[in-house]
Amino acid sequence: MKTIGLVAATFAAGLMWAGGAAAQDARDPDLISVGVGWFDFNDDKDAVDLRVEYRPGVEYFGFVKPWAGVEATSDGALYGVAGVLVDFDVTQHIVITPSFGAGLYADGDGKDLGHVVEFRSQLEVGYKFDNGSRVGVAVSHISNAHLDDSNEGTEIATLYYHLPVGRLFGN
Repeated sequence: MKTIGLVAATFAAGLMWAGGAAAQDARDPDLISVGVGWFDFNDDKDAVDLRVEYRPGVEYFGFVKPWAGVEATSDGALYGVAGVLVDFDVTQHIVITPSFGAGLYADGDGKDLGHVVEFRSQLEVGYKFDNGSRVGVAVSHISNAHLDDSNEGTEIATLYYHLPVGRLFGN
């Protein structure tokens, strides 16, 4: 229960940081992202991965955006994470998004990744619709970067839908 509290606190802190004011206007809308994926697709502890993320449209240094999210697996694992991403608009509609984050992980009945602190790197390729929403596919890797002797790590394949926050409220 203590670990779940730590994960929730990390997620809440990430949301406060991610929602902070930037010195410039947003280029893209704030997005609520939902994803469903295949956790540990390359090993023997596979599970369904569900995630919800908040991706503000604000940019720092002209291109870096914050994000925060929470992931849960069908095996009861829980991961609260926050980080940075960069959207590379290849065309008007195609976007490539690498991201990196750090957070707190509780394995539940799922895969033991070796430490409560875990890092996520991800590469996403998406299609941006004219209304600002997106669909994308991503591959991510989560590991503890050898903070402990055990560094199992895992890979996740995810299908995303990103919805502009304004569309949730009829804007």
